Amino acid sequence: MSANREYKSSMFASLFGNIGELISLYNAVSGASLPPNAPISIETLEDVLFNERKNDIAFTLGDKIVVLFEHQSSINENMPLRMLIYLARLYEKLIDSKAIYRSSLLTIPKPDFIVLYNGTKPFEDEKTLRLSDAYNKDGGMLPGLGGSMELEVKVININEGRNDEIVKKCETLYGYVRFTGKVRRYQAAGDDLQKAITKAAQDCINEGILAEYLKTHASEVLNMLTIEWNAETAREVAIEEGREEGLDVSAQIITELKANKPINEIARKYNVSVKIVKKLQTALLAASA
Repeated sequence: MSANREYKSSMFASLFGNIGELISLYNAVSGASLPPNAPISIETLEDVLFNERKNDIAFTLGDKIVVLFEHQSSINENMPLRMLIYLARLYEKLIDSKAIYRSSLLTIPKPDFIVLYNGTKPFEDEKTLRLSDAYNKDGGMLPGLGGSMELEVKVININEGRNDEIVKKCETLYGYVRFTGKVRRYQAAGDDLQKAITKAAQDCINEGILAEYLKTHASEVLNMLTIEWNAETAREVAIEEGREEGLDVSAQIITELKANKPINEIARKYNVSVKIVKKLQTALLAASA
């Protein structure tokens, strides 16, 4: 698949986009003890489900397992379906297309799906989302043919004070949780998002939390979190206004804004308020600053 030239990693993907950090994260979440030289290959796709922001990381562990991590600040009940689509396209990348026509059984890596949640809305420590929950219940009234499919996604709450035994096993994950917690506390005290990020970053540097990363990527972190959290707010507003497809609409609106279409025209086209379009425009401008 071709790379998306508009691709921009989230802070989460940036932090865990190298093999060493990814092994540490996987060990913490799974309880495994993979060595630093484990045969991991990062296989993240750049243009499948998320055109504007990349919060996902996919990797293979040898030829035995394929793991899809997703970081979310709001829970999407459609994650099992989204993961299914992602997995199918990932298998297309990993497997010789001609091999599926051979008569002998093709061995494929077993999938594992994990969502790390750090949003502001209350959520339990862990939850399993299932693809079967989305099945049309009327289908149960019809005679089955014996075939079915299930896909489970494990959601882990990584907010401060939640699942500490997991979070503290990975130094970088712990640092990320501490940093985002500081940002939200500064916001709650009245700072705007950019000021809150700047102050939280300085605090963390002073305390030795993600210090080298924040020193090296200070402006990138500001841009990444500003657009990510502002866009998330805009999406939530869209959904609250009855736009259940708010996530997709937001991505389409951002595309229109990049093409310099008038705000009022965009609002009419997608049947959303001007307020939503302006919020997305603010986030987009901040990311390109």
